[in-house]
Amino acid sequence: VQLVESGGGLVQAGGSLRLSCAASGSTFSINAMAWYRQAPGKQRELVAIIISAGGSTNYADSVKGRFTISRDNAKNTMYLQMNSLKPEDTAVYYCNAVAAWQNYWGQGTQVTVSS
Repeated sequence: VQLVESGGGLVQAGGSLRLSCAASGSTFSINAMAWYRQAPGKQRELVAIIISAGGSTNYADSVKGRFTISRDNAKNTMYLQMNSLKPEDTAVYYCNAVAAWQNYWGQGTQVTVSS
């Protein structure tokens, strides 16, 4: 499975961005997809996850009500709609997929929120 993120950038606090993650390869074997982020000097943290079977989702408390994870199976693409962005959301955002008990990662995309 190969993952390619896009959509990061610089935005003012209160603004919005939409990240995309295009999957290719053995996408039929993907059990779940997720967005993680890593800020400078901090550990990588789970932001949101979507389960392939049933489409259930879960979010980190820090982004609940502001971020929405979704997946377009026809396009093999996952999205993260980020609204009401805060400076503390600044990080490199990584796309993750779990397939056949293995973890796959994208290269990351930078999101910077200015105050």
